[in-house]
Amino acid sequence: MTPLTGKRILVTRPRAQAAELCDRLAALGAQPIIFPTIEIAPLEDYTALDRAIRQLAQYQWIIFTSVNGVQAFWERLDFGSLKDFRSLPPTQRIAAIGPATASALQAHGVTVTLIPDEYVAEAIVESIGAVQGQHILLPRADIAREALAVELRKRGASVDEIAAYRTLPAQPEPNGLLELQRGVDVITFTSSSTVRNFMALVGQDAILPDTLIACIGPITANTARELGLHVDVVATEYTMAGLVAALVKHFTQTVVVEE
Repeated sequence: MTPLTGKRILVTRPRAQAAELCDRLAALGAQPIIFPTIEIAPLEDYTALDRAIRQLAQYQWIIFTSVNGVQAFWERLDFGSLKDFRSLPPTQRIAAIGPATASALQAHGVTVTLIPDEYVAEAIVESIGAVQGQHILLPRADIAREALAVELRKRGASVDEIAAYRTLPAQPEPNGLLELQRGVDVITFTSSSTVRNFMALVGQDAILPDTLIACIGPITANTARELGLHVDVVATEYTMAGLVAALVKHFTQTVVVEE
């Protein structure tokens, strides 16, 4: 038996991307409940992304800030003139915001130059070094935070921040909504958009007083607090594994206190 045994834990990630978190929770005896609040959708117009792909050699850095960005980017490579990403100039460098994004890139045969110690945009800025006069590509979500592009420009870089995919609100799933109404022990949020769309879908009244709010990192946690939620758990490693570890730690400490 683990501290998560029997815990009903709501997973707000897109259904297609919920498997890793659900599997990790189920392996520890929890009951994951899938309640997607966002869905990943293709762009309506790929003109800007396709143009950037055709001109990839002009960039000194390409920075990927999500697995979704990597997947969307590779789906468009065949539409540009570049067929093999590894044929890029050796001076070009690739950054990934965290290990999951890096793994997605490595699966395509790409050598990742930079992974920051803290998996947030601000840490990339601090780790990347001098970028004065450099041209940087950010293939991202259509609603991504602007902090990374803003800070890089402040340091003298020319930044092309280009949407590679859309993040849309999901429609409430009847089964997930019913399970939420029955009550859950934890609601997990893995991005600011999952928080915003959860609140738009069901609102704060859907959260029972004793339900814990767990966030994958400080950016997501700040969004939750701004929307009036009390955040109980914040992962110190901003990954699915880190989120599960933070939940285990929380419930382990709770048991010790109660005893």
